[in-house]
Amino acid sequence: MEQEAQVWFNGVQREADRVSLSPFDHGVTVGNGVFETLIAYEGVPFAFRRHHERLMKSAAVMDLSVPTLPILRDAVASVLAANDLEDAPARVRITVTGGPSPLGSERGTAGTTVMVAATPAPFMGDSEDVWVVPFTRNETGALKGVKSTSYGENVVALTHAKDRGAGEAILANTKGELCEGTGTNVFVVDGDGVVTPPLECGCLAGVTRQLVLEICEREGIPAREEAMPVEALRLASEAFLTSTTREVQPISAVDGMAMLAVPGELTARLAKAFRALAEANMDP
Repeated sequence: MEQEAQVWFNGVQREADRVSLSPFDHGVTVGNGVFETLIAYEGVPFAFRRHHERLMKSAAVMDLSVPTLPILRDAVASVLAANDLEDAPARVRITVTGGPSPLGSERGTAGTTVMVAATPAPFMGDSEDVWVVPFTRNETGALKGVKSTSYGENVVALTHAKDRGAGEAILANTKGELCEGTGTNVFVVDGDGVVTPPLECGCLAGVTRQLVLEICEREGIPAREEAMPVEALRLASEAFLTSTTREVQPISAVDGMAMLAVPGELTARLAKAFRALAEANMDP
């Protein structure tokens, strides 16, 4: 018989089908919650400290309390072990919601709901086709830079891209500037090096994004954070996505038009450097 999935729920590890999430939980009713997705190699989550720091920043905006790093580190280790996910790459999700609350936007007082779950990591492929969708990120919105569970916009955008044969959707902001994907940051390569939208454009402060920028600095690769029109992605000779599960992944086509170089020279160099970093230091 196949083993039941084990999760960590409000401090207790149990079978997933025995978890009782309140129908009044604010994460369910209004999307009042934050989360982090980590990748674990051989039972060890990569860049845990950075992910926990970002979780706390997101939670502060949403006025949510987050367990300490040692508590969550132990929870993740326990869930990985219980689900026999210590030998292969695993995707780990930490979710914090507002807990049982009134049926409206006002917050409740019952305390947060905290969940940790893990599954085998998905295979992302050697490259990805992307599609620029006709929806925008609000670079001045209340949840700018927050990794919120309010992902309805991302669901619609990704479906739009997949319906057109792409694996990731790319969004501009309200100014028409290149912003981000539904679960990725985006980089383009021009004649002056590597360019990625600044956080002021409304994109998430991706952990992999920041590590790539740090690698560029160490490797002497010119890199800058600069606002650019979304057309810059279509005109680039090479471009790539970054995320926890994708690492550095070349973009193979934009809106059905193939990129000139897949992977391009800088993309390949950065992908190799990132993999070397992950192998040498699990908590950079």
